[in-house]
Amino acid sequence: MFTKIDDFLKEWETDTAVTERVLDALTDESLGQPVTDKHRTLGGIAWHLVQSYNYMTGLGLEYDEPLAGDEIPASAAVIASEYRRMKEVFRRALTGQWTDETLRRTVSMMGEEWANGASLRFTLNHEIHHRGQMSVLMRQAGLRVPAIAGQTRDDWIDMGRDPLP
Repeated sequence: MFTKIDDFLKEWETDTAVTERVLDALTDESLGQPVTDKHRTLGGIAWHLVQSYNYMTGLGLEYDEPLAGDEIPASAAVIASEYRRMKEVFRRALTGQWTDETLRRTVSMMGEEWANGASLRFTLNHEIHHRGQMSVLMRQAGLRVPAIAGQTRDDWIDMGRDPLP
């Protein structure tokens, strides 16, 4: 649980920069890569990350721009751009409306009482979870996965080193 807005923002900036690299690596063709025929596609998961900022309004944050729409764009560039837009909309709302004291307040979320600071932790964990799913689908779609938590197999090869099995 976060107890200071600045602590959250530092970690969030690092994590969202990784998400931006992942989204920037997507192609329009890759968006249709499915997990299975009964699950989200790569584009659906990417759009879910954009829309996840919508849910923060359930914690009482008010946005100064429209929420992300329901329809998944067919353009990877649009998804990446909307992610950046919603990220900034969220940042403005968070820094303008919440304080360190606000992080201790509880709100009913998903049928439970969550402290706002815990909701911010969930926000990061949620994004990390879906980024992991996306990395697998990116490989299946033939895309190069950017560094997420250290160098990738492709990075090792580019450096002339043997990748780990």
